[in-house]
Amino acid sequence: MTPSPFETHTDAYDDWFDTNDGAYRAERDALERVHPSPTPDPDRALEIGVGTGRFAGPLDISLGVDPASAPLDRARERGVTPVRGVAESLPFDDGGLEYVQFVTVLSFVDDTAAALVEARRVLKQDGSLVVAFLDRASPVGQVYQEHKDESPFYADAEFLTADEASASLESAGFEIETRVQTIFEDPSELEPADVDVREGHGDGLFAVVRATPL
Repeated sequence: MTPSPFETHTDAYDDWFDTNDGAYRAERDALERVHPSPTPDPDRALEIGVGTGRFAGPLDISLGVDPASAPLDRARERGVTPVRGVAESLPFDDGGLEYVQFVTVLSFVDDTAAALVEARRVLKQDGSLVVAFLDRASPVGQVYQEHKDESPFYADAEFLTADEASASLESAGFEIETRVQTIFEDPSELEPADVDVREGHGDGLFAVVRATPL
C-alpha cells in the first residue's frame, strides 16, 4: 500500500498553516463561530482526522483520531491525546462523546456515509457534530478542483459541495443547525486582518456546518 502523503509529507502539510496564516486564521474563526455553547467537556470532544492538531489544539479538543502516525506525534505536542484509527470504525463507546468534528476530512475517507454514521454512534443525543469541507461549488473551490492533481495532498481527494455534504449529514441522522463560510479569495493572498466569516454557503472555499443527532 502506498503511504499517505500526510504520513510522508507531514512537515510540508504542517508548514502550510504558518505560510498561509491568514487562511488558517479564517478557518479557525469559522470553526469558533459554530462551536457549541456551553463549551463541551474537552475530554469528551473528538476530532476525526486530527492530523497535526492544528485545529484540535486551539479549540481545546482533547481526543484526536487519525490513520497516519507521524501527524499524531505533532498533535500530541499540541495537547491532543492521539488515537490511531479510521473514521469508519471509531474506538469509542456509543454515545460517549459530547462533540465531534471533521475538518476537510470527508474528502479523504473511504466511505463518507459510514464515517458519518460512526460519528452519530459515538455522539450523545444532544451532542454536536461540526463538519468543515472545501466547497467544490465555490469560486475558489472550482480552482482547487481544476488543479487538485498538482497537489500530493489533494490528488485523491473528492471535494464536496454544500448540498452534497448536507444531504450526507441528513442521511446519517443529523439535523443541520448552522452554516458558515470563509476564504473568498486565493488563500495565499489572505491576510489575518482580512478574515471574513459569513453565514450560508456557496461563496466561500471553507464551509462549516454544525449539526445535532435527530
